[in-house]
Formats: sequence, structure tokens, C-alpha cells
Amino acid sequence: MTTGLEPLVAAGVSGAVVAALLTVFGGGGSVLAVPLLLYFVGVKDPHAAIGASAAGVALNALTALAGQARAGRVKWPCAALFALGGVAGAVAGSSLAKRIDGDALLLFFALAMAVVGLAMLRPRPVDPAADAVRLTPALAPRLVAGGAGVGLAAGFFGIGGGFLIVPGLMAATGMGLVAAQASSLLSVAAFGGATALNYAVSGLVDWAVVGAMAVGGAAGTLAGLPIARRLGQRAVLGRRLFAGLILVVAAYVAIRALGAL
Repeated sequence: MTTGLEPLVAAGVSGAVVAALLTVFGGGGSVLAVPLLLYFVGVKDPHAAIGASAAGVALNALTALAGQARAGRVKWPCAALFALGGVAGAVAGSSLAKRIDGDALLLFFALAMAVVGLAMLRPRPVDPAADAVRLTPALAPRLVAGGAGVGLAAGFFGIGGGFLIVPGLMAATGMGLVAAQASSLLSVAAFGGATALNYAVSGLVDWAVVGAMAVGGAAGTLAGLPIARRLGQRAVLGRRLFAGLILVVAAYVAIRALGAL
């Protein structure tokens, strides 16, 4: 259990950064939580970093979700079904990850970060009319199946999975980008929560760090909401710069993990 002031302040700053990025981009920010906990906060065990990250990201996603819900952007029926479909997958993925050596797991994590960064470089069409999508019986199986697959990956890598949830919701329902980014936060919270509880059962979650991340996350969400509204035409440039940062951090994590093997 972390008790010093300095690591808790660092965890709060980390939570603010992750929450702001989740609010602005609807995904991708959570992949920075584990590197921040390992190399900025000073968490020693990769499994403990992933467990705390999952819990912190889940709480940060809830605060971001509240902001998006107040703005009326969340498509609750589709979002809820996708999230329910992925919870079991998150538990299964995190159970598998706990059996893998910590440094080897970080190599997998670095690969996931690289995939996230490359995925964020792909253009996403914005179609406001598509945000009027409604849940139908024909969409339900696709949402459950998509949620299960994304939940498995999110649980294994200890990430929110927003970079997969957003295109998953768009592909399953025809939902537009704005609604998918907002609705994805429910699944980010659900998958992160399921993963964190699984790690907590094994004593791998430092709740003091999680609490600090949550407090910082509330501030990050407040900072991210006006940025998300004002980004406008610069959103594409912002995503590209953020993707580049993720790729650089992925390379750093991989080098550190290889050096520890």
C-alpha cells in the first residue's frame, strides 16, 4: 500500500492526464496509465500497475461518462448491451494475464500500445445524422459479440479498450463517431472495473493509488470537456500527435521490458 505523499500526487496527476485524454478522444488515454504508474508514480510490479490502472481508468471513465451523459451524447441501450457482452471477456482476459510473467506481459502491453497508436492514425468519418441510431433485435447479437471480443482484449492488457470499443460500436450499429466516443465510456468503465476486481482478488490493487487517480481524474474530466467541444477542425491533428506519443511510449515500454528479461 502506497502511503507517501509524492507517489500519491504523481498518481493524481496521472489520473488527470488519462481522464482528460479519455474525455477528448474517447479512447487511447487508458494505455498511458500503466506506463505512468510504472515510470512516473514508481509502482514496481507490472501486475500491480495493471490492476491499479484498470481500477483508476474505470473510475475516470465514469466521471467522463457523466459529463458526456449530461451533454446527451450517450446512446444508453447500445452502450449497455456492448458493455454487458464484454464483462465476462474482461474477467477471462485478466485471469490469463495474471498467469504471465510481469516483464513478458509488458511486452504484450507495448504491442497493444503500438496497435492503439496506429489505429488512432486512421481517419474516422464524422456523420452527425448517424447518431440517431436505435437498438433493434437485429443489432443485439452483434453488440454482444463485439463486446465479448473487446472485453477479452481489454482484460488481458489491462486497458479500457476505447480504441476498440469506438469502432466496434460504429461497425455494429452504424453509430456516428461523436455518439460512439461518448457511449464507449460505459464499456471502458465496465471492462476496467471487472479487470480491477479480478486483480484485487489476488491482492494486486493499491487502493490508495486508485483513489488518487480518481481524484485527479475528476479534474482531468473538467479540463477535457471544453477541449473536446473546441477541438473542431484540429481534432485530426490532435489525434495524430497523441498517436505519435503513444507509439513513442510503446517503444520505451518494450525496451525497458526487454532489458528486464
